[in-house]
Amino acid sequence: MNFKHFLALRIYAIFILTSAAASTNASSIYVYAASSMTNVVTTLGKEFYTQTGINVVPVVASSSSLARQILAGAPADIYISANTQWMDYLVQRHRVSRDNVTYIATNQLVVIAPVSKADHLELSDKSQWLSCLREGRLAIGDTHAVPAGIYAKQALQQLGLWQDLQPKLAPTSNVRVALTLVEHNEAPLGIVYRTDAWTSDKVKIVATFPSSSHTAITYPMVVLNDDISARNFAEFIQSKQGQSLLQGYGFL
Repeated sequence: MNFKHFLALRIYAIFILTSAAASTNASSIYVYAASSMTNVVTTLGKEFYTQTGINVVPVVASSSSLARQILAGAPADIYISANTQWMDYLVQRHRVSRDNVTYIATNQLVVIAPVSKADHLELSDKSQWLSCLREGRLAIGDTHAVPAGIYAKQALQQLGLWQDLQPKLAPTSNVRVALTLVEHNEAPLGIVYRTDAWTSDKVKIVATFPSSSHTAITYPMVVLNDDISARNFAEFIQSKQGQSLLQGYGFL
């Protein structure tokens, strides 16, 4: 082997190693997460980056929208749903295996009002609901697709309020939009998760639905590929530190 050939091979080897290192450093994990997990997934991602140097990119929207995007081929590494229904949607279409699904958190369903409004709402009192709403609307996730809206419909039906309140609903594309409507006084009441209410100093919780009034609010998670970084992040979420961060944001 002459010197020029040796030098060329040497340069090529350095190029390959440099490219591999750059690829590793530039890698990102795309976490498709329910809107109610916006804040905590961002915090989890920052902590994971501090520890590993791996970038976590949260993609947040309604669980239904994310599930449909994943089925259509969106480049998600991890999916976290706010209910089992949309995880089942992917399982039934053979996009994920049920054996790979884990449950990372639970939540509560609450009624919120702007901070300047009434301090308490008696859930079973139809007249109180109507008095608080007056000519306004009840901000709520789409009851056909958004998990928070599905849970809310179940609760309102169980309490015998659905028929009276259905005409006064303001359906939203995800639970954070419902929160925003109440924050901006565009809706006098809203139904969101406890964790959403905790993120805002512009709203207050005026009632909490009993857990018996709706399906248990659970957050299933699945890793969608064999990416080792994605698996490590999923393990971090389930670790003692990850669970502590979730609890810090109000998840149970």
